[in-house]
Amino acid sequence: MTESTGAPRPSVSWSEVSGYLDRGQATTFPLGTSPSVEYVVGHGGDHIALHVGLQSRQRPPRTNLPMIRIDQIRENGARKARIETTDPALLRDFHDLLTAIADRIVTHGRTLDQAFAETVRAWTALLGRTRELSTEKRIGLLGELTVMRALAAAHGWEKAVTAWTGPAGEEHDFGLPGYDVEVKTTASEERRHAVHGLGQLDPAPGRALWFVSLQLTRGGAEGVTLADTVAAVSVEISEHAPASLARLERDLATIGWSRTQEDDERWVARSTPLVLDSPVLPRLPLAAAPPERIGSVQYVIDVGGLAPTTEPPAPLTDLQLPS
Repeated sequence: MTESTGAPRPSVSWSEVSGYLDRGQATTFPLGTSPSVEYVVGHGGDHIALHVGLQSRQRPPRTNLPMIRIDQIRENGARKARIETTDPALLRDFHDLLTAIADRIVTHGRTLDQAFAETVRAWTALLGRTRELSTEKRIGLLGELTVMRALAAAHGWEKAVTAWTGPAGEEHDFGLPGYDVEVKTTASEERRHAVHGLGQLDPAPGRALWFVSLQLTRGGAEGVTLADTVAAVSVEISEHAPASLARLERDLATIGWSRTQEDDERWVARSTPLVLDSPVLPRLPLAAAPPERIGSVQYVIDVGGLAPTTEPPAPLTDLQLPS
């Protein structure tokens, strides 16, 4: 039977947590109330998690870290983000990470997105090593920077950098006045793209959503590397919006990009970019269970053969790989 430790307190010690784990007993330690922050010990002695209340349209943060899972749950009628580890052998170290995130929210008034990103950045800097990006993540970042440059040509670099919301864990990659943009990049011969979550292809209320599909292929001696692209974008921001350069660097670090990583893969466009209005996108048929009872969904859509939308926003009509 799960019990609660009562009134909220600033933190919970590992000695308290380990006692419940040793007994295989579940409990909840309330840490904060606005938003609600709870340290949860699960049944069985192999599970701890942080539950943080979400506002009406707030989404849980995203993470590229393989040992951390973040999803959305519904508990006592309230939507919450749940942060847990995929490796029970790391519970002691994961406890320290959870308490650092909770402290930033409860004591320092940071949002969940801010607290998670700041904690991960601090730990990464402390360890002195960077996270290696997979090829999928590299070309995904290359595609988003391609769109950022197109937006900058129309709106200026300051607005383009600010519009990039993907690193902050938002549902869509860019938020512009009046519309959002979701960018998907693939190195396959088919326009098949992974979709993360039930809402990633849904427009926010009162806003249009545009979907950009980019296809790349390895260019051998031709094309550009991700490092080339980052350098080109950084130079342009330094010239036209130097105050935005620090934000770009923070966002790149949040994703896991570092200039110290080896990067010799060159990419060229495989096909013309495809821009679609969200209503024409394939949708995942839902089972009988209501969406709020489905914690996490990932699936693949194929947009090959779909006709491009005839009148997309002007910045999306001329997408070129930075060079």
